[in-house]
Amino acid sequence: MSKSVELEKKLEKLPTSPGVYFHKDKKGKLIYVGKAANLRSRVRQYFQKSTLTQAQASMPKTAVHIPEIADIDWILTDTEIDALFLEAELIKRYKPKYNLALRDDKSDIFVRIDIKSDHPTVTYTHRPLDDGAEYFGPYLNGYMVKKALNHLRRVFPYDTKVSYSKKVSLDFHIALSPGLEEGKTSLQDYRSNLRKLMSYLRGNRTKIIKEIESDMKKAAQEQDFEKATTLRNQLFALKALSKQVVFGDKEFIDISKDQALSGLQELLGLSGVPMRIEGYDISHMQGTNNVASMVVFTNGIPDKAEYRKFKMRLKGNDDFGHMREVIYRRFSGRNLENWAKPDLLLIDGGKGQVSSAKTVLDEKNIKIPLIGLAKRFETIIIPNENDFIEIQLGLDSNITKFLQRIRDESHRFAISYHSTIKTKSQTKSIIEDISGIGPGTRKKLIRHFGSLRGVKQAPKSEIVKLLGEKKGGIIYGYFKGASNE
Repeated sequence: MSKSVELEKKLEKLPTSPGVYFHKDKKGKLIYVGKAANLRSRVRQYFQKSTLTQAQASMPKTAVHIPEIADIDWILTDTEIDALFLEAELIKRYKPKYNLALRDDKSDIFVRIDIKSDHPTVTYTHRPLDDGAEYFGPYLNGYMVKKALNHLRRVFPYDTKVSYSKKVSLDFHIALSPGLEEGKTSLQDYRSNLRKLMSYLRGNRTKIIKEIESDMKKAAQEQDFEKATTLRNQLFALKALSKQVVFGDKEFIDISKDQALSGLQELLGLSGVPMRIEGYDISHMQGTNNVASMVVFTNGIPDKAEYRKFKMRLKGNDDFGHMREVIYRRFSGRNLENWAKPDLLLIDGGKGQVSSAKTVLDEKNIKIPLIGLAKRFETIIIPNENDFIEIQLGLDSNITKFLQRIRDESHRFAISYHSTIKTKSQTKSIIEDISGIGPGTRKKLIRHFGSLRGVKQAPKSEIVKLLGEKKGGIIYGYFKGASNE
């Protein structure tokens, strides 16, 4: 395909480092993004006649895509694994035309970590559930995710299934399992290790390296040389990931350079790029089980460790009142002192919700930029003295897509918490009717079986094994009797 002089110059500047690249059409619109172990080698392939000829023969959608490339850009990444885990976030926001066209929905996969269980495991699923486990994804290529996790497992050993054998598995002997069965690792240390893995999946690679270095020095000072050696090996393995060739050149990652942050700065007239953005939403069912969510995006990426949820004290169906409450609680007491100050607040809603949040900020004399995103036409609501500015950038705008991503994430988080509260409320009311069953037993049942339905469907032998003959018999008898009524 023909290339402009400007495009030729860009191709000459391509580095040989790993990273992500993206294609734009002649209007400057993002149409495709991918990743490569060697950016220079991979990106230049698109402009070879043999590549287009091969695509025309076997990949018609790719053949349509290549002639539309009018401009390219790229960003470098520390490792190819980092690019994979960043993919899951950015594809949700930008959805480039040809990434969607070439995408196979059946390949979507989530990483599931049930860290709260008595024997945590790391598994894969195509459908996340509200079961108390942590989910990461969706990732677009299951093969690449599993390959990346195999590398990470050498750094953060984990189990993929629960073994009821008292002997350690083969995986332990090749340093892939913590050896929980024989007490080679305590549950506390295993969970701590999984938290590091989860933090890595959230993109906190540098933070994890510093954390391991600190733990290693502390263990050495305490003369716990065995632990210090384990941490040293973990540190070496983590740093060595940057040398692994995780992806082949033919595998694609949906990723995009973040242009929304700078666009928001210009649109809102901010003094700097909004590095920390907090999004808020309210969820309830006809005025019951009212909750609010606060999600945090740091540098344009979800910072899930900073997410917070609020159980509303105000009763009834009052979205404006609930928004006032959550903003008041967020900027009061320890929350104001201990949580980082945001650069921008995004409210899910229109003028009423934005006005409610602004009232609290004004009362507390807190100067933080505040906007809303109304679902009708995806209108951006900006308070302006005693009035509001309404802006519609269109659905193709990077800014709109970014705000939608934050809004949708805050909505998802609020709905998830509301569902949990509702389930617990329903379960509590039912199991509380069973004589001799206290809150500790109720909690144990739900944690083990996942839901009230799980308890109802569980065989007697499993309930007895968990609670003992007496309590297990009471629970099983109660639900069996209820089902026969």
